[in-house]
Amino acid sequence: MLTKIATVFLIGILALSYQAIKPPPPRTCGSPGGPSITAPRIKLRDGRHLAYKEYGVPRQLANNKIIFIHGFGSCRHDTVIATNVPSGLLEELGVYIVSFDRPGYGESDADPKRSVKSLALDVEELADKLELGSKFYVMGFSMGGQAVWGCLKFIPHR
Repeated sequence: MLTKIATVFLIGILALSYQAIKPPPPRTCGSPGGPSITAPRIKLRDGRHLAYKEYGVPRQLANNKIIFIHGFGSCRHDTVIATNVPSGLLEELGVYIVSFDRPGYGESDADPKRSVKSLALDVEELADKLELGSKFYVMGFSMGGQAVWGCLKFIPHR
């Protein structure tokens, strides 16, 4: 009898402990009760959104267009080449840089079916929606290099 009471008590303690350490459910940007949206976003074909940030000259005047892909613990604000280069140099060379939150980061919607190919297609769709033209440069930092590899493999014509 004492063993049954001890077992029930232990299970109760474990259940309460689990509830105490369980993280809260994720809050999607722009949803009721979720964080507000502060960045411009594009809507992809599958209904997801990608948040982005632009640097340098206006894209219509740019000689060189670069899509920057951030690493694991970063977001669209951590664009190394745009934040560490004097802005006058970007303007002098006619460089336009766009950085975006990869799916599931920052204010971009998560992609439950994410793969290297789907991220490359997201980059291509971002370029199309922003009207960057048929050719652009892709640069990745840290884990963003994986996405660059995907772009080389799946959209080499761009």
